[in-house]
Amino acid sequence: MDLLTQASKTYSENFPQVAWFERAIFISWFCAKPTCKFCFMYTIKDQIKQPKFARRRLESILAEALICRICNWEIGFVSAGIASWNTQDLKEVLEGIYKITGKKQWLNLGTLREKQIEELLPFIEGVTGTVETVNWKIRPDIVPDKPIEEISKMFEIADRHNIKKSITIIIGLGETIDDFPELVKLIDKWKIDRINFYRLVPHEGAMKLPGPTTEYYIEWIAKTRIEFPKLVIIAGSWPDRTEEIPLLLKAGANAVTKLPAIKNFGKQPAINIADGVKEAGREFLSELVHYPKVDIDEELKKIDMDEAFKSKVKDKYLKYYKKLGKHE
Repeated sequence: MDLLTQASKTYSENFPQVAWFERAIFISWFCAKPTCKFCFMYTIKDQIKQPKFARRRLESILAEALICRICNWEIGFVSAGIASWNTQDLKEVLEGIYKITGKKQWLNLGTLREKQIEELLPFIEGVTGTVETVNWKIRPDIVPDKPIEEISKMFEIADRHNIKKSITIIIGLGETIDDFPELVKLIDKWKIDRINFYRLVPHEGAMKLPGPTTEYYIEWIAKTRIEFPKLVIIAGSWPDRTEEIPLLLKAGANAVTKLPAIKNFGKQPAINIADGVKEAGREFLSELVHYPKVDIDEELKKIDMDEAFKSKVKDKYLKYYKKLGKHE
């Protein structure tokens, strides 16, 4: 409790009393290096014969981005497996999202080359290094194809082009709190702008670990907040863990993520998040319980996009809306 109190105080001294929901937009289920032993794509690697067919359609991606704008969900990052999109097609995706949201995006696409970053630069806020664990003994086995050296090179490129940097850390992979100083070293070395913490969620066919306790999970978040008062911290919580939301926020997280929000909109996990933000003494900037009343045709008029393609986006949006609209 002393750690939580200190972390909460540190947060309050550096940020307003608000919180929001972030949703990652996944654009493909293919990965050229599906070797991360905790990952869902590791479990389906033998099922994907033609990578292009593992991509989502552009209209589906943009319909999801439109829902994010309407519900005031921040897009945590645009995410896909390594080498799942060529740069030109990816640029079309990011440009479409920019037209809908008016915001540049974080990317979580593995390590990117300088030429790729230069081409995508008009639509990038930052790039994400998938560190996953700072226990250097277990890391080569768990994420054999994500060398730290390659992440460092990408961050050097990011610095040259003045874009932000984030990292992802998964708690429960076999590390201990004794590894925390290694995280401090990385954040200091790379001058990280934000960090996404996730608790390990075991997938069938992936490595068999139980996942962390809430107490252990928030210890990492709280220590990070105290060590880095101005760092943006995003904390993931799965639907069966949403009652821990007040603790994640009191530990110093700025926002929460990971809930499959369309599937769970208006349901108990979403209600738990909204109530948990209030319990933590924060104003919730996003909507997960009552879908805002909007005229979709008026919303689409605001977007500079080919009318025929807008119609495709609308059709896909309405399919999502069937799950969401009953909670208006």
